[in-house]
Amino acid sequence: MSLRPDDEHPIPEATRRVARAAFPKGILAMRLADQLGAIYRDEQFAALFPVRGQPALSPARLALVTVLQFVEGLSDRQAADAVRGRIDWKYALGLELTDPGFDHTVLSEFRLRLVDGDAALVLLDTLLARVRELKLLKRRGRQRTDSTHVLAAVRTLNRLERVGETLRAALNELAAVAPDWLRALAPAAWYERYGERVENYDLPESEAERRELAEVIGADGHELLPALEAANRPELGALPAVTVLRRVWDEQ
Repeated sequence: MSLRPDDEHPIPEATRRVARAAFPKGILAMRLADQLGAIYRDEQFAALFPVRGQPALSPARLALVTVLQFVEGLSDRQAADAVRGRIDWKYALGLELTDPGFDHTVLSEFRLRLVDGDAALVLLDTLLARVRELKLLKRRGRQRTDSTHVLAAVRTLNRLERVGETLRAALNELAAVAPDWLRALAPAAWYERYGERVENYDLPESEAERRELAEVIGADGHELLPALEAANRPELGALPAVTVLRRVWDEQ
């Protein structure tokens, strides 16, 4: 995948009109675009992409998406959905209302390029430089200067989503194949915790809360897997979603 620099991302007229009608006073993503303008440039990330190959998505846009998802505490899947469906994000990114967005895996691939290319600092350093240039940040104002904090926080959210969704999928498959067995095992909290897809509810904002949720999900998985072993029903342990669950828990 190669990079074709394109730093001209004006807000399409239809996007501007609809966004202004929906949010007359503007909201965070829109104010970011209005006050800061174009924060990142594709050329800043040119070294991370090969010269030849299929053109890559604008890394300047992906950088802004990464910052927005960190601010709102979104996983990659939730951030990709925001690009696809939220007017304020389309406004900030200079996208047409009909733009289909991209697959959520693009964001993890972009972060990997940042880390492998020692370019993680570009995210926050560029943003801070733009804010200072516009005199929106006082010289002695508080600021975080480590962009790796942004990448680490987003990575934690995606890890939470992955383990939670893996366990939910296994429970759903077991419910279809062995409902009576699962009903006798599952505590009431599981129905509430895994009743819907993990990306459909807000993940914790604080690091402590995220760690607590990770421990709860981990404990649930460690309760389910031994129960499957003890059930002496090989067909349950061989279910595809259960196989994935076991592999993910071994990895984590």
